[in-house]
Amino acid sequence: MSTEVRPDLADDQALARLGKKQVLKRRFGFYSIIGFAMAELITWETVLTLFYESYDNGGSAGAFYGYIIACLSTLSTYTVIAELASMAPIAGGQYYWVYMLAPMRWKKICSYLIGWLTSLAWIATVATETIFLGTMIEGLVTLNNPEFAQQRWQNTLLAWASVAATFFINVVIPNVLPRFEIVILILHLAGFIGITATLLAMSPKKSAHFVFHTTLNEGGWPTQGLSYCVGFIGNVATFVGADASVHMAEEVANAATVIPQAIITGMTLNSLLGFSMMLTILFCLGDVKSVLDSATGFPFIQIFYNSTHSYAGASVMTALIIVLTMACSIGITATASRMTWSFARDHGFPFSHYLKKVNKRTQVPLVSVSVVCGLACALTLIYIGSTTAFNDVISLTVTGFYCTYFLPSAFLLYHRIKGNVLPHGTMLDGSHPDAATSAPALTEEKSAALVQPKEPEDVPTFSSPERDTEAKRPVEFEIAQAPLIWGPWKVPGILGTINNAYACAYMLFVVFWSVWPPSTPVDYSTMNYSIVVTAGVLILSGIWYLVRARKEYKGPLIDEEVAEIMHLTPGAVRSKSN
Repeated sequence: MSTEVRPDLADDQALARLGKKQVLKRRFGFYSIIGFAMAELITWETVLTLFYESYDNGGSAGAFYGYIIACLSTLSTYTVIAELASMAPIAGGQYYWVYMLAPMRWKKICSYLIGWLTSLAWIATVATETIFLGTMIEGLVTLNNPEFAQQRWQNTLLAWASVAATFFINVVIPNVLPRFEIVILILHLAGFIGITATLLAMSPKKSAHFVFHTTLNEGGWPTQGLSYCVGFIGNVATFVGADASVHMAEEVANAATVIPQAIITGMTLNSLLGFSMMLTILFCLGDVKSVLDSATGFPFIQIFYNSTHSYAGASVMTALIIVLTMACSIGITATASRMTWSFARDHGFPFSHYLKKVNKRTQVPLVSVSVVCGLACALTLIYIGSTTAFNDVISLTVTGFYCTYFLPSAFLLYHRIKGNVLPHGTMLDGSHPDAATSAPALTEEKSAALVQPKEPEDVPTFSSPERDTEAKRPVEFEIAQAPLIWGPWKVPGILGTINNAYACAYMLFVVFWSVWPPSTPVDYSTMNYSIVVTAGVLILSGIWYLVRARKEYKGPLIDEEVAEIMHLTPGAVRSKSN
């Protein structure tokens, strides 16, 4: 029998080496995942929507230079994430990497906490994007009807409508998603050209001195330096979410190479577009007071109107931003559901038995998508009662994400310095097989067995979510400690170590400043409770782990069927009781 591995089976083999059977459909190719990565960042659009955050604390100079620092530093961060994704291209992302890299005694608890934090951060991001959609729609209505009184409950209803649309695309027509992302990529680029050209052609221009030297301290901080640091988080938020494509890894062809390329390409192109838009908006700012005090709630909508002097023109430009933000929320929902599903298949959540189910027809984790959408809708209800409370929940989109980036990156830096990571392509000898990184080569017949369902009597129910029942609990396997091996994409030599170290330092800087309030004096309504929310997630999930989850969560599991087909020895995996 031939042992040659066909290209279309290479991803199945790579996933099997990480202990998992292929159950999701690999819908995405190189261009569609690039479109997905760029649509999730929507950097130039976010520069517009979050412009006021960096401008209030820092002014035009703070916004401009802060953008450059945030851009280069975030690229450093996502370069490390890309290296990790190349080592282990799996939907679980951060929690899987933490388990893979952490010291033995801390593997399970660290992986468990990061799994919860990552999942809830993505769910909070769905709520954030959909509320943004609602507020932008109401801002557009206010532009055309100044007497319109915006109501928070209306924003929430609009957010629910957005969630319903994202649910429909992700569940009913998931095969359309890759083509949809390519269309959005084209619209993303065309929209940038159209809006930038319109602003530059029709707006009165500020001076270079205003753009590069004017500072502002609307937060009332004791020094301008403090104001810069607080406003800097507005620029950081512009780049959050570039790891979205990581959680789609099991639906991407040639994931170990394509996912890192998508992360870096998406980040680089979006950064350039965002830089151009930042310069454009600063030079075309016009009357600062009217922009900052706009009744629409969004300075960029007022800038559009001040530039075009046309309600119709400003409305079309704003509608384009709304469409692209809607497209972003569709991808974010997909990302959040894949992260939730992945953690559930390793028993990370209560009711994981249901959350890990995959629909046979669409090969989509329907229950996880439903739960993500339901929880996002529940979070938007908080907005009705208090915008402050809602902002505290969505703080997970910066503080929470950067905590999940930092831990695996720090562990990788340690192993990097110690020289514990073997070169790409390293194969261990037959006496020490490694389930996660160097299992024997798969033949076409064996690979097919990993993706084709068998009859119930021939296969354990664990590897078939649709048949998993409480009456028949299969044997499971834990990933063992094993040597680490680089993926096909990495930063070589000392440059990689320097970049890794800088990225870790930058992430700590971001986490520190992300918990500061936007202005002084501080009271209960202006306080930044992000540290409370993030710590609360970690504490509550830690308590649940000690009370019950430590008996159920053993880290990323090797599917029994994978173990059998890959002919793993007892040294590679060890059986666990349920």
